[in-house]
Amino acid sequence: MTDVAEIKGHRVLFICTANVIDTIPEPLRDRMEIIEVSGYVAEEKIAIAEQYLTPSKEKVVYSNFLQKHIEKILRKAAFKIVKKEISSVEVTDGNLQEFVGKPLFTHDRLYETTPPGVIMGLAWTAMGGSTLFIETTRHRPISEDQKSEGSVQVTGNLGDVMKESANIAYSFAKSFMLSEFPGNDFLQKAHLHLHVPEGAVPKDGPSAGCTMVSALISLGLNKPIRQNTAMTGEISLTGKVLPVGGIKEKSIAAKRVGVTCLIMPAENKKDFADLPKYITEGLEVHFVDHYRDVYKIIFS
Repeated sequence: MTDVAEIKGHRVLFICTANVIDTIPEPLRDRMEIIEVSGYVAEEKIAIAEQYLTPSKEKVVYSNFLQKHIEKILRKAAFKIVKKEISSVEVTDGNLQEFVGKPLFTHDRLYETTPPGVIMGLAWTAMGGSTLFIETTRHRPISEDQKSEGSVQVTGNLGDVMKESANIAYSFAKSFMLSEFPGNDFLQKAHLHLHVPEGAVPKDGPSAGCTMVSALISLGLNKPIRQNTAMTGEISLTGKVLPVGGIKEKSIAAKRVGVTCLIMPAENKKDFADLPKYITEGLEVHFVDHYRDVYKIIFS
């Protein structure tokens, strides 16, 4: 007969880990204390590698990696010479990709220069922070009927909360344009399309509201915003910019793609102040309470 060990459940502490809590069954999640721990940033990963990888392991990995790529270059060069395409080979920065292949990792900046109607936002994912571009365009001519109102179509595999955020952004953008530019009725009459690229990736949450408003106003004015600017923040129906999460990860994502100007909700100032200097240095950060402040920064 197998021995059975008796475990008193009231004296056991279970420690569980997860990348995201949304997939944890609700009855189980209700019985848990949630402690959020940020992932490692690039500088922390480098420090771990330098301090805890033994020199011998580092040497073996580097030697194997180097040998593999040298052999790859030689094989491709020999093939070209045999085919008499060339008589000699010079490997440079410009043609290295031809011999060793494309880089495994590239930065996630979809636009180097954002045109009118396109704004760079920031997102938090289980893998850390990333950029999130909002694209807007007019997809149908403005109706000649004076009573006809405009519309907005939203795509990009968005969840319910993000769809609501898009509707709020559209309503506020129209109100803002009427207030600041009474003669401009573009948003009132135009049939618009708002899209968040990478449609295969599900997206949700309210933190892109401020970005959506900016994209719509930029399109309505046919004017690009200040380049290398990214923003995050929930928008209310009256234009208040509300706090969001993932400030550390979003700041890292912004810096990774060369953003120099960052716009965040004023209530997140305390979260940004807690970040180490190597993340915050080089960033011009603006903390805003209302969308009017955002407008002054991006269109000045």
